[in-house]
Amino acid sequence: MLGTVSDEIEVNAPASALWEVYGTLEIAAVVEKGLAALVQKIEVLEGDGSAGTLLNIVFQPGGFAFPSYKEKYTKVDNEKRVKEAEVVEGGYLEIGFNKYLVRFEVIEKDEENSITRATIEYDIKEELVDNASFVSIDPLVGIMNLVANHVLVKSN
Repeated sequence: MLGTVSDEIEVNAPASALWEVYGTLEIAAVVEKGLAALVQKIEVLEGDGSAGTLLNIVFQPGGFAFPSYKEKYTKVDNEKRVKEAEVVEGGYLEIGFNKYLVRFEVIEKDEENSITRATIEYDIKEELVDNASFVSIDPLVGIMNLVANHVLVKSN
């Protein structure tokens, strides 16, 4: 079964400033610090933040449905300001997902205002379709708000 969930927020910051976080490994540091109650650590296993970068995301004990997973940046488009990361080991793949992809987009409204959009695309085995309930856009909305606040504080 295929599925998609998405949400977006408006941010009073330039798209370029937001992309400085989303388009680099700075996002890992912002998430690790801002979601410390959920995320124990984010390790960069290989790469520099561009496509092909491999991360190991380790959750706090009991904080998530699984202890960790590895994700790979499959797309980092600096012109369109789009980043995609796909789970390649553990996590969602262990509970019946064939594919679990997260996309962040930064859309310029005008010089000082932007929209950030997060999308999850997934494919889950039919016999484990009940596990689709583990898919939630809420953590990604939390990340978008963290990044927005980080950029706003940094610019002041």
